Amino acid sequence: MNSGFRVSVPATTANIGPGFDCLGAALTRYNGFTFAPLTTADSLQIEVQGPDQDRVTTDASNLAYVAFQKFFQKINQPIPALSLRIELDVPLARGMGSSSTAIVGGILGANAMAGNPLDATALAELATAIEGHPDNVVPALLGGCRLATVDDAGTATICEVAWHSEIVPILMVPAFEIATAKAREVLPSSYSRTDAVYTLGHLGLLLQALATGNGDWLRTAIGDRIHEPYRKSLIPGYDAVTQAALAAGAYGVTISGAGPTLLALGSADQAAAIATAMTTAWQQAGVEVIDAQPLAIDTTGATVTRLNSI
Repeated sequence: MNSGFRVSVPATTANIGPGFDCLGAALTRYNGFTFAPLTTADSLQIEVQGPDQDRVTTDASNLAYVAFQKFFQKINQPIPALSLRIELDVPLARGMGSSSTAIVGGILGANAMAGNPLDATALAELATAIEGHPDNVVPALLGGCRLATVDDAGTATICEVAWHSEIVPILMVPAFEIATAKAREVLPSSYSRTDAVYTLGHLGLLLQALATGNGDWLRTAIGDRIHEPYRKSLIPGYDAVTQAALAAGAYGVTISGAGPTLLALGSADQAAAIATAMTTAWQQAGVEVIDAQPLAIDTTGATVTRLNSI
C-alpha cells in the first residue's frame, strides 16, 4: 500500500464539574487512525480493530470519514479515495470523548493528505463546528487542559489551563452507557441567578485549584449546579461511589463528559486506593466496572506520523 499517515488522538474528560461545555482535558488513552490513498477502484475502505469494533460503521457514515469529507469540502478540493484503519482503545458512549477522537482524527488525516493547508486554529474551528461545542475536541487536538469560549460574533478563544502534576485524574468506566442526547434532555431550559453565580464562582476557583494543586480549593471547586445535579440521576450508585471516593482521599468526583464514566481527582499517593474504593462501591451497587485506572494529562494532543509503508 502507498505511504500514508497515522493519527493518534487522546481521550478527553470534559465539563469537569462547573466547566460545562467549555472546559476539558486530554488523557493518556488513545484511538489511532491510519489514512492511506486507495489505488483500487473503490472510493472507501474502512477497517476497525479493538473493543466495540462491531459497533463502528465501516461505510460513508463513519464519523472519522464524515470529518475527513468535511475537511476537503472546506478547502474546496475533491475527496480522495481512502483506506482508513481505526484502532480503538477509548470506550464508546462513556463520556471519554470517543466521538471527538474520530472528528479530530478525520480532519488531521485529511489535512496531512492535503499537504497541511490548515493551521491549528483553523483545525480547532472546524472540529468545533462538526462537534457542536469545543470542550472535547479542543483538548483532543491540542492536548492539556483547555478552556474554550466564543464571543458574540461566534469567534472562538482558546486558552490553556495549568494542571498541577500532583492532581491525578482517576477514570471509572461502568458497563452501561448514556447517550449524549439523553444526557442533554435531562437538563433544564433555564437556571436561577443563584445557581448561575454559584457555578461561575466555582469555575473560577477550579481554575486556580488545578493550577496550584490546592486540594482544599479543589474540594469546593468541583461543585456544579448546571449539569451534575440532573445527570447523576442517570447513573445508578452515583452517590455511593462518590462517598467511597471521598472516604478514600479523593478531592472530588464529577461526571466525565455526558457520563456515565466518573472522574475522581486525587493525589498521586492516593490514586490507586481511590480507584479500588470506587470499584468496590459500584460493584456493591450492582454495577459492573469495565475499567478503573488513574491516568495522566496528555500534554501533546493529537499527533500525526508519516508512514513509508502500511
